[in-house]
Amino acid sequence: MISIDYKDRRPIFEQLVDKIGDLAAKGLLAPGSQLPSVRQLAMELSINPNTIQKAYTELERRGVIVSVKGRGSFVSEDTASLKNDRIRQIKDGLAELVRQALILEYPQQEFIEEAKRLFEEGGESRS
Repeated sequence: MISIDYKDRRPIFEQLVDKIGDLAAKGLLAPGSQLPSVRQLAMELSINPNTIQKAYTELERRGVIVSVKGRGSFVSEDTASLKNDRIRQIKDGLAELVRQALILEYPQQEFIEEAKRLFEEGGESRS
């Protein structure tokens, strides 16, 4: 369920934060469900346990997971908050794309049409 893309330029811990956050926001990781231990996930993914710990710490800071000393880490029960956090991230990313489009004087109508096409095609890029 959780995998790492070694071609992705983002650090591995960021990929983990995004992947686990997405799974939780979509309900594919049920609220209250226990995540693998740091050691277990590190072994499964063949990566350093410190990387997993860094991702779990960030996920806890964002409210995606809750860590219980001696018991492990669990997906937050507050699914509305998880979804709202993801929507905020989408809006922030969209705002950045609009800023870039304005700098490049990319026509607004073309930008909107491309966004519509991407929605219709499930986000698949033609580039």
